[in-house]
Amino acid sequence: MNPEDITANDVNTYYEKLKEDAKASGYHLNPDESFTKELLESILINQDRYGYGACPCRLASGVKEEDLDIICPCDYRDTDLDEFGACYCGLYISNEILQGKKKLTSIPERRPGPGERKSTKKITQKRSLGSLYLPVWRCKVCGYLCAREEPPEICPICKVEKERFERFI
Repeated sequence: MNPEDITANDVNTYYEKLKEDAKASGYHLNPDESFTKELLESILINQDRYGYGACPCRLASGVKEEDLDIICPCDYRDTDLDEFGACYCGLYISNEILQGKKKLTSIPERRPGPGERKSTKKITQKRSLGSLYLPVWRCKVCGYLCAREEPPEICPICKVEKERFERFI
């Protein structure tokens, strides 16, 4: 399939599925439907080009193992959402942005350079449970666990809000 073969129907189908998945997991897509669909079309093009849906706002290498961190949703999405209210490309936004309580701003690139990614990978592989890189959060309602800087806005399992999480480890 060539990028020209990606149809509006393909993009619309992907949009509806992603919107449903995001909602079910406690995330929000950017409400600018035209902008969001342009991003999704680019992800579909990358899917066709590389065999995986790399973030359209970053330069993919074409080697999946090197780009695992930027396959949408990327490894940086949750940290960007917590800190800035949106992910790097603006596909996902926080509830605060959605409700107009916070303004959407530019998001700095947090992906390490190629040399740094390789050394970081080696470091994280050597970590033990006692020296976790991120705190682990536990939903006090359903027991869902996640390792990230802050708990999610909404539990993807039982849908309770962030305040219902406790630091587990």
